[in-house]
Amino acid sequence: MQRTIHRAPRAPLAVALASAVAALAAVPASAYELYNRDGSVLNADLEAVFGLMHSEESYELGFGNRSAGSSSWREGYVKYGLSGSQALGGAGSLYGALNLLSSGTWGDGDAAGFTLGSERMTDVEDAYLGWRSGDLFPALGENGVDLSFGRQNLSVGDGFLVNGDSLNFGDVDLGADYDRGGAYYLAARKAFDQTAVLRLGGEQGLRGDLIWLKSDNRAQAETELAIATLEHVAEAGTLGLTWIRGLDVNERFASPAQLERDGMDTVSLRGAGGLGVENLNLAFEYASQDKDSGTENAWYLEGSWTFAALPWTPTATYRYSRFSEAFDPLFYGLSRGYGTWFQGEVAANYAGPFNSNSRVHHLGLKATPVENLTVGALYFDFDSIDTDLGNLGGRELDLYIEWMVNDHLLISPVLGLYRPERSAAEGGTQLGGDDTNLYSQLVFATFF
Repeated sequence: MQRTIHRAPRAPLAVALASAVAALAAVPASAYELYNRDGSVLNADLEAVFGLMHSEESYELGFGNRSAGSSSWREGYVKYGLSGSQALGGAGSLYGALNLLSSGTWGDGDAAGFTLGSERMTDVEDAYLGWRSGDLFPALGENGVDLSFGRQNLSVGDGFLVNGDSLNFGDVDLGADYDRGGAYYLAARKAFDQTAVLRLGGEQGLRGDLIWLKSDNRAQAETELAIATLEHVAEAGTLGLTWIRGLDVNERFASPAQLERDGMDTVSLRGAGGLGVENLNLAFEYASQDKDSGTENAWYLEGSWTFAALPWTPTATYRYSRFSEAFDPLFYGLSRGYGTWFQGEVAANYAGPFNSNSRVHHLGLKATPVENLTVGALYFDFDSIDTDLGNLGGRELDLYIEWMVNDHLLISPVLGLYRPERSAAEGGTQLGGDDTNLYSQLVFATFF
């Protein structure tokens, strides 16, 4: 964000928000096959998502366009285009995609004022080409070399640090044009503007990535990054090492914290898997960040157990995460469903905290009554580390359903109860008091 507007009294909140945006539970990738003959494949891509949202409370994050009371709004986008591949005999295959995306927000705009309800935009979303090696390098496995470039969505690990360029501001007045077409909660636009990616290795054993990316998102200060990963993938789990080097930012749009991305190094160690124990899943990541103002860190520990012998096969999860006072969460995003890495439907999207200056306890429970229906409950307890940077403590309970009506339609209602420790007048963000907020949304997603 820009940012003379947001430096007082809660500038750290606005800075942290440069990476905070919610997204719908991951929509299955799909396409309609138009042509498939002699190694040539052409697909028609279509993905349409629409959501209705209502929040009984509104939040002040420095934009100055919200007042106490409720907000009701609607968001939607349609992504459409072509994708395909071409076999090259014994020399692997080419692949690519070209997709447009049309998005908008209607009504009051979202509860924190990132959008105003007037946003409409159509632009290119995906435009990339790639080459996969097929069986050319047996030691690396099938398609053990994958080289791509262009405008595309990228993720690292489970999205703790990088999972798409998904911050979608609207017509909010920031002294410059930050509008990406709205659909803030749905995170309509996710592709990085410029990328070059080399992936080495197969599905087992050692593998790694070399990535260069440049964002054209002004809310992300048009950040440029170099990324290297090294992973070992085995039946017991995956262990990975990531290094991220900040190469450049656009100073015109950068907050003081984002200015430090130029030359900043972030190194993380992560792991996930069941260690060979059926029904168990463990995950962790520790990230250390070296920048001009000092060293910051963020980490989490998570454990899940599936009660396979019980009706509906419920899964229970506990996670503790901690983000130091000035940790830069970069491009984190949704990866494993609700709660990762947008923790709390209200807190992660509108009220805060935003994966910086916070400690979070999380409990989750989900079950599958029938094959195409998942029901779940998520509880979060937030605590600010340094309250001088904003007191964003609070508690949230979210209830959700994911109903795959058929192969092409997902319906997902969410009900959230969020109680902040402080109102905006007391150093928090909720306008008009610290009463419990009742938040509701209903999202429809269709894909072919």
